[in-house]
Amino acid sequence: MLLVQVSDFHLDGSPERRARAARTMEYVNGLRDVAAVLVSGDIADTGQPAEYEQAAELLVSPHPLVTCPGNHDLREAFEKVLLGRAPTGGPVNAVLELDGLLVAMCDSSRPGRNDGLLEDETLAWLARTLTADRPALVCFHHPPVVLHSPLLDAIRLVNADRLAALLADRPQVLAVVCGHAHTAATSTFADRPVVVAPGVVSTLRLPPEHRDDLDYDLPPGIALHFLDGARLTTHFRLVP
Repeated sequence: MLLVQVSDFHLDGSPERRARAARTMEYVNGLRDVAAVLVSGDIADTGQPAEYEQAAELLVSPHPLVTCPGNHDLREAFEKVLLGRAPTGGPVNAVLELDGLLVAMCDSSRPGRNDGLLEDETLAWLARTLTADRPALVCFHHPPVVLHSPLLDAIRLVNADRLAALLADRPQVLAVVCGHAHTAATSTFADRPVVVAPGVVSTLRLPPEHRDDLDYDLPPGIALHFLDGARLTTHFRLVP
C-alpha cells in the first residue's frame, strides 16, 4: 500500500507558491497505485479565507485525500472554506479508513501559538478511533521529537509524553508521520518510527550547514510511504 504525504504549502496568494503547489500536485496525481494522499498541515500561510479558496482549487486528486491543520492554519476558515462545512470551534480531526489500514489525522495546532499540542479532546478522540483490530498510522503536523534545529525544536509538540502513553498499549499503530519541519527526517517515538515529510514551500537548513533558516529556492519535496504488513518504508522525492 502506497501513501503519499505532502506538507507545508503555505499558500499566500503569490504566484510563486501557487506554482510550487500546482507542480507538486501534478506530480502526486501522476503517481500510480496510490491508496491515499495525506496533507499534514500549514496549507495556508496566514489562515485567510482566500488562501483556502486557492487550496481548495489546488488540492484536487484522483486519489483519496485527507488533511489536518498546522500552526499557520486557522481552524474556522480551514473547516468553512477548505472542508466546506460549518466550523465546530474545536480541533479538526479526521479519520480515513482504507482496506486494512486506518489513518488518524490529528489536529496539533494551538490557536495563537506556533508550538503544537494534542488537546484533551483530540487525545480522547484518538483513543476511541484506534481500534485494536486494524493497523493504523497517526498523522499530525508538529513532530513529537527533537530534530536538532533550534528553529524547529522550539515549536515542536509540547505534550508528546501524553501521546506516548496513549500509544503504549496500542501496538496496532505502526508509525507516526508529521510535517512542520520543512525537511525530510526520521527518528523513533514510543518505540515506533516517526517520519517527517519535507515541505512544499521551502527546505529547512541546519546549524551544521552554517544556517538555521528556510531555503525557498530548493525544489518541493514529498514522502512516499510504502506499507507492507507491519513494515513502513519511506522514500523522499524532490518534485522536478
